[in-house]
Amino acid sequence: MHGKKGIPQKPKDFKKSILNLINYSKPFLIPIMISIILAMISSILSIIGPDKLKDITNLITKGLFTGINIEKIKKISLILLTLYIISASFGYIEHFIMATVTNKFSKLLRKDITTKINNMPLKYFDKNSYGDILSRVTNDVDTITMTLNHSLAQLVSAITLFIGSIIMMVITNGIMAITAMISSIIGFMFMFMIIGRSQKYFELQQKELGELNGHIEEIYSGHNVVKVYNGIDTANRKFEEINNKLAENVQKSQFLSGLMHPIMGFIGNFGYVCVCIVGALLTMNNVIDFGVIVAFMLYVRLFTQPLNQIAQAASNMQSCAAASERVFEFLDEEEMSNEDNLTKKLRNNEVKGKIEFKHVKFGYDKDKTIIKDFNVLVKPGEKVAIVGPTGAGKTTMVNLLMKFYEINDGDILIDGVSTKELTRKNIHDLFIMVLQDTWVFEGTIKENIKYNKVNVTDERIKEVCKIVGLHHFIKTLPNGYDTKLSDNETLSQGQKQLLTIARGMIEDAPFLILDEATSSVDTRTEELVQKAMDKLTEGRTSFIIAHRLSTIKNADLILMMNEGNIVEQGTHEELIKLNGKYAELYNSQFEKLEE
Repeated sequence: MHGKKGIPQKPKDFKKSILNLINYSKPFLIPIMISIILAMISSILSIIGPDKLKDITNLITKGLFTGINIEKIKKISLILLTLYIISASFGYIEHFIMATVTNKFSKLLRKDITTKINNMPLKYFDKNSYGDILSRVTNDVDTITMTLNHSLAQLVSAITLFIGSIIMMVITNGIMAITAMISSIIGFMFMFMIIGRSQKYFELQQKELGELNGHIEEIYSGHNVVKVYNGIDTANRKFEEINNKLAENVQKSQFLSGLMHPIMGFIGNFGYVCVCIVGALLTMNNVIDFGVIVAFMLYVRLFTQPLNQIAQAASNMQSCAAASERVFEFLDEEEMSNEDNLTKKLRNNEVKGKIEFKHVKFGYDKDKTIIKDFNVLVKPGEKVAIVGPTGAGKTTMVNLLMKFYEINDGDILIDGVSTKELTRKNIHDLFIMVLQDTWVFEGTIKENIKYNKVNVTDERIKEVCKIVGLHHFIKTLPNGYDTKLSDNETLSQGQKQLLTIARGMIEDAPFLILDEATSSVDTRTEELVQKAMDKLTEGRTSFIIAHRLSTIKNADLILMMNEGNIVEQGTHEELIKLNGKYAELYNSQFEKLEE
């Protein structure tokens, strides 16, 4: 994550991230271990091959003078072919198992991340961009699963090849073994130097990718605003800035990791030369047979090849470490408080509709209280309007009522029952919310209206749409209520608002919250929305947050808020006579309309 934009925080504990990854893989431990064992066996069988080729070479060399023993060569060749077939088969099975395991692993990881997102408090999303969170779910999870799929078994196989090659070389000839190993030690030195240098760039690469996704999500979700305010150049400059940082880190990380292959290739070729020279000298002095040189040529390849594979796997593991750090950092974030101990439940048909705020105090940061001492009693069926300047705490009060945030002190009572004793799910079932930001998902109009509701008949949906004034418009569409809405389907803001009101009316709940529901529609549409909202408020205890004070003149109680406190309360007529803050705000809006 980033502290300030573009400035990464200090590196986290990578070992902890890898340990988290290992612990998370426990359900798949048995198939992973089987895959690792198969990879080891496959590598061991490959290591035996050069020893058999040595025997064949020696038989051919001796046979040049005494006659070649074809039968014996056939027998050794058959054994060699069998070893290679078994090795290839085990390698295929290992890859199949790992592909299956990583697919299930990524499925489980994404499922847990989705569950985590649903259990996260709103304050986390207030502080982190959606794009960065999406990057963790997509890019980072993909990086982890691809590394596990391609690099884990490769790393085990490479280490087995490396150790096995050393053992076989030492058994075959000590002098030649030392020659081959010394020529390759330099490769190790370079490899670890490069890994140390490139690690930070892989970490920055993942972080910048998350910031880039966040910027793209932010700009394109508000693309119209960006265009209207001619902010395209500014947005492009910001994109270029982040993109250049990402490209720079990718270039550095890939450049450094890319150096491993040519370096390892050079070391391998250098090892061939050394083996040939020393082998020739030893053969001339009758210390070894010619077959040993042939075997060592293959051993050098088997010895240096793992270095390349280890280098590649190490490079991938760096990306995996950076990605797993971000994923498990998210999974370790503090969740909303557990509510398993809360057994009280209010049922919709039993709730009378009384709500009381008693000395409520709250701050998004505990050191900074914005709701200082909020007290109000709302009677069943009352229509309560909450007004005030921006930042007065209107929406905050609604969020506290819905238990999106936990209050710092005081209490909120629903029919005399504290919200602290009720689950968030139970509280949400008691409320209908119509927000300023309308949400329409890809699906039919019918599906959008009855969202997450069961046993809702088509007749009920049509009845509701007639009440809110949406039925006529829907009938003009090609497929009526079965018309599918998507990004390409153009609905006006007013039509979307009416649709969300219809969605709320389907819900049989005793409480209603209208948060700036008419602020983004024109005056004519506002009349339609207002009529629909009046129907929606019938028989319900309602909380209305509105900037347009003309829409809440008929409220039973108006709360004028300022800096987290109620500074005035009463009916519209009472507050106008009081000639205070409310009257000042109302008259200023009226004067603007007159102008």
